[in-house]
Amino acid sequence: MIIFIIVVLIALCLILIWYSNTYNKFQGLIIRINEVEANIDTVLRKRFDLLNKSINIIKGNIDTEEEVLELIVKLRSRKISNFDLDRQLYEAINEFNYYKDNYPLLAESEALLKIDLSLNESEHEIIALRKYYNDIITDYNKMIRKLPSNLVAMLLKYKERTYYDGKNMNDDIKNDFKL
Repeated sequence: MIIFIIVVLIALCLILIWYSNTYNKFQGLIIRINEVEANIDTVLRKRFDLLNKSINIIKGNIDTEEEVLELIVKLRSRKISNFDLDRQLYEAINEFNYYKDNYPLLAESEALLKIDLSLNESEHEIIALRKYYNDIITDYNKMIRKLPSNLVAMLLKYKERTYYDGKNMNDDIKNDFKL
């Protein structure tokens, strides 16, 4: 009887150690996800601010009655996710590039050239952060799907997260079977 109790206690201790280890792995991934989301938020806000500054420069150098970078003006008062903000900023950057390429006076503006250079630098940052984010999400989603860590995920009600491009792991599986 004592041996049975000892075996049960050892088994419970091993389960507790495994649970703690798995929980800590999830927490480490969640911390990394939050960290990279904050970094992405910083870069997106930087891009937004750069495009916002360019509005007055563009208006000051060209004669137009139309609203310049209207999308940026609309985004000022909206609360949207980083995913949506990134997509909207790409559209605004395309409009920015249109003005820069089609109005010779703008191409000579030193302030606009600095903004353009900063936008290009931020593009490299966002690409690197997006890749890092997706790598972490892959590890996180694998833990949620695989035994035995998915048992801890179910207990803690962790759900799969989408990749930065908006896809989830099922999108890739569905596309693989369509071939």
